[in-house]
Amino acid sequence: MRTRRSSYPNTNQMCFTKRKSTFTEATTNRRKTIKSSSATTVSGQCDFLDALPDDIVLFILSKLSSTATCPADFINVLSTCKRLNVLGFNSLVLSKASPKAFAVKPKNWSESAHRFLKRCSDAGNVEACYTLGMIRFYCLENRGSGASLMAKAAINSHAPALYSLALIQFNGSGGSKTDKDLRAGVALCARAAFLGHIDALRELGHCLQDGYGVRQNITEGRKFLIQANARELASVLETTPSALVTSNWMTWNALPHLRNGNLAGPGCPLLSDFGCNVPAPEPLPANRFLTDWFSDKVLQPGLRLCSHASCGRPETRQHEFRRCSVCGTVNYCSRACQALDWKIRHKMECTQVERLAFDGEDNGNVEGNDGMFVES
Repeated sequence: MRTRRSSYPNTNQMCFTKRKSTFTEATTNRRKTIKSSSATTVSGQCDFLDALPDDIVLFILSKLSSTATCPADFINVLSTCKRLNVLGFNSLVLSKASPKAFAVKPKNWSESAHRFLKRCSDAGNVEACYTLGMIRFYCLENRGSGASLMAKAAINSHAPALYSLALIQFNGSGGSKTDKDLRAGVALCARAAFLGHIDALRELGHCLQDGYGVRQNITEGRKFLIQANARELASVLETTPSALVTSNWMTWNALPHLRNGNLAGPGCPLLSDFGCNVPAPEPLPANRFLTDWFSDKVLQPGLRLCSHASCGRPETRQHEFRRCSVCGTVNYCSRACQALDWKIRHKMECTQVERLAFDGEDNGNVEGNDGMFVES
């Protein structure tokens, strides 16, 4: 009789298989534990952010947008996570964005930058309305849209927008010479001057002195010009670091030395009629954008830029700006730009300086043309 051979399991193989299975299971469990713990950490952070109410996150983002020193400060936060990106474009955050948060350089100008500025202006940001309005009016030559945006800012008592609209009325910018409205320009300029805008004070002073668009009143005009000088000096003292205030940057010079162009120390002789020399004020972001935008561009034949280095405004038609009737080489969009550029630069370049020095004439005008005459 044949005996059936029984099949018994191999004990060693079973032990090896069991150990292998146990090892594999333990490794898998360990990996799951590590993954779970790391997910818990990340999840803990995400849960902590998600647990914050939207109001608190919006408040933080609003503070960030209002104190940003460059566009990257704000954009880097928006790219952190999806929630910050969504809340960062909330109208409350965009309405409080500082001019430096959307101060895009002309070389980086793009459709996305245009859209971002548009979203800020739509959110009610008056600085964005003014900046985009200036860019559209002068750079993109979209006159109607640009003027509307500046008007939107002006309605909200934005002094630079009021002043820019005044210059558009004085020059008839974007239209013909018959489109000038001197009375409207004076009214807008007076509103900006009431808000303390320095160039508007200076422009209104010259208008009153010359009887340009308003009844001539030399005494009141001089008062506005002196007030403009005082505010300009106060602005420089406020924005200049205390370490520089104690140095020799502010000097007192005799008037004859100023007339001969011998300025003691660097800076802009903003109070040169009174012998005081202080640093030149920093141009506004919109004017800086215009200056950089047109620095490497060729204007249409016959059009010129305002000769004041900190202005940047171009002509929208031929012979729109006034030019120096002595040398004919410089032109200005406003009397304020003419007065500042005369003190900064043109005083030493105009041919009339040589004639005044030769004749020994004494011109005692207070913030007047200082021998500089303009014609349309």
